[in-house]
Amino acid sequence: MEEFPDKKIELSIVIPCLNEEETLDVCIRKALGVMEKEGVSGEVIVADNGSTDGSLEIARKRGVRIVPVGEPGYGCALMGGIEAARGKYVIMGDADDSYDFLEIPNFLEKLREGFDLVQGCRLPAGGGRVMPGAMPLMHRYVGNPLFTLLIRWWFKAPIHDVYCGLRGFTKSHYEGLKQNCTGMEFATEMIIKSSQVGCRIAEVPVTLHPDGRVSKAPHLRTYRDGWRTLRFFLINSPRWLFLAPGLLAILIGVMGYGLAMPGMTLFGINFDLHTLLFSSLFILCGFQSILFALLSKTYAVESGLIGPDRRLDKFYSWATLERGLLVSGVAMLTGVVLLAKAINEWRLSDFGALDYGSNMRWVIPGVTIMALGAQLFLTSFFVSILGIKTKR
Repeated sequence: MEEFPDKKIELSIVIPCLNEEETLDVCIRKALGVMEKEGVSGEVIVADNGSTDGSLEIARKRGVRIVPVGEPGYGCALMGGIEAARGKYVIMGDADDSYDFLEIPNFLEKLREGFDLVQGCRLPAGGGRVMPGAMPLMHRYVGNPLFTLLIRWWFKAPIHDVYCGLRGFTKSHYEGLKQNCTGMEFATEMIIKSSQVGCRIAEVPVTLHPDGRVSKAPHLRTYRDGWRTLRFFLINSPRWLFLAPGLLAILIGVMGYGLAMPGMTLFGINFDLHTLLFSSLFILCGFQSILFALLSKTYAVESGLIGPDRRLDKFYSWATLERGLLVSGVAMLTGVVLLAKAINEWRLSDFGALDYGSNMRWVIPGVTIMALGAQLFLTSFFVSILGIKTKR
């Protein structure tokens, strides 16, 4: 392959590799051929993750660049290859010949139009095509559509195939994402972070072919990798991990208080002190969950994991440390008053037996409100610590 000075290389094609001697040659041949046919100044990079078969010899014979990556992991291999790329644009694709590298011009066209990320789509929803036997039915009709729906709903990503490994992006865009996932989450991390920074994302339909390897099983594990994807989605979405469940728990708790405080009976069911205790548990856990959402979002912004959030800035323009302390102080004082009333009733009975049905209606709300005030007090200081500006 003809070499070009660094500044003239337009496209780098990165192929992660771990013992792919069965299919690596055809992938390299297609990548080199399509660039020659299209007159693209480019390079092919094999990001080797410790191959012990004939993969490296194949890459050497084809004259492509080999970038050794010592740390194991799909994400590590890609990060090593992309960091070594000299092109303005980067296209990544797996070495199992399931993606047709002859479709690369469609990605390059979109990148030249100014898109930051061009995602391939194998599913009919985005115009793609899955050849018979190329994708397990569980992945095609359950896993991929489900996670694609979540990434569109939670992160507003305009794509229809979250798992497609054939994609292109500008090198400058990738450098700005500061990715750090070393495993298979690397691909979804790129989509999530790209959506969060509001870049231009395009989608290109592609055809998925059956895995060209016959002597080894695919790296993907359905349930293990499905859980890892869901876990990664939740970690990157405090709104759905913490905020939504917290609001739901508080709503249930408040409804319970509305039934239990007056001791109502509905449909033959009596709601009394036990309901009050359960409701307090829901409120406390829900409030703690909401505070976790706030802390997670604040940390993500302050540490640079995600960009600034105008809604968060607007919230903090009102929710200062002093106001947080004031509200928490009022809550704890209210709790003290309720508990003092209960203690006074005990005193009036000469510290003897109490009417628990009446007395606990003061004690339970008092303890709950004091606990909420204490949580808010501590969180107010912790948020202020997170917001301290430091030199970097």
